[in-house]
Amino acid sequence: MGSYGYGLWFLVIINSAVFIIFAASFFHPRSSRDWKAMGAFSSFIVALMVEMYGFPLTIYLLSGWLGSRFKSLTLTHDGGHLWSELIGWEGDPHLSPFHLASYVFIGLGFWIIAAAWPVLLRAAKAGTVATRGPYLRVRHPQYAGFLSITFGFLLQWPTIPTLLMFPVLVWIYRRLSIQEEKTAATEFGEAWHAYAAATPRFLPRLRGWATDRAPRTRPRW
Repeated sequence: MGSYGYGLWFLVIINSAVFIIFAASFFHPRSSRDWKAMGAFSSFIVALMVEMYGFPLTIYLLSGWLGSRFKSLTLTHDGGHLWSELIGWEGDPHLSPFHLASYVFIGLGFWIIAAAWPVLLRAAKAGTVATRGPYLRVRHPQYAGFLSITFGFLLQWPTIPTLLMFPVLVWIYRRLSIQEEKTAATEFGEAWHAYAAATPRFLPRLRGWATDRAPRTRPRW
C-alpha cells in the first residue's frame, strides 16, 4: 500500500457505483427531493473516489506546502490518510483511530437509512407521522444517515473538495428537510407540531428527549 496506487480509474467507477447503488437501495428515492438528496450524496462519493483512486489532488497540493514538515506526506496511497499522517501515526493507517472511527460512522449511517425506510413506508400507508424506530430520535434519520456516512469518509480520507462539499451537503439537507416539514405540517397539523417540538432534526439528544415542550416556530437541528 506504500506504492503510488492512483490512476485506477476503473476502481473510481466501480467503487462510486457500488456505494451509490448501495445507498439508493436503502434510501429508495421517489420524490424530486429524494433525488436531490441522493444526487448530493452521489457527487460527494464521486469526488472522494476520484482522489482515492484516480488522482490525489489534495496530497499533490499539500505535499509542496507541508512536505518538508511531514516526510510521509507523499504521492502514495498511504499518504491519502491525511489525518493519520498529520498526527504522526506510524502504524498501518487502516488501523489508526480516525480510520476505525470512520467505519463506525459509515456503518451507522447505512444502518440508520435502512432502518428508517420501512418505518416511513408504514407511516405513509397508514397516513400518520413516522415516529418509531430512528424517528424516535431525529425527524430526518435518512438525511442524518447520509451525513453520518459522508462524515465517516472525511475521517477516513479527507480531501479539499470533500471538506468543502460537506457543509454544502449539510445546507442542502437542511433546506430539503425544512421543505418536507412544511408539507408535513400542512398534512398532519398538530400531530406534526407536537412531534417536531419534541424531536431534533438531525442530531439526537444525548440524554433522551422532551415530550412536553410547546411547539416552536423555527425548525431545530
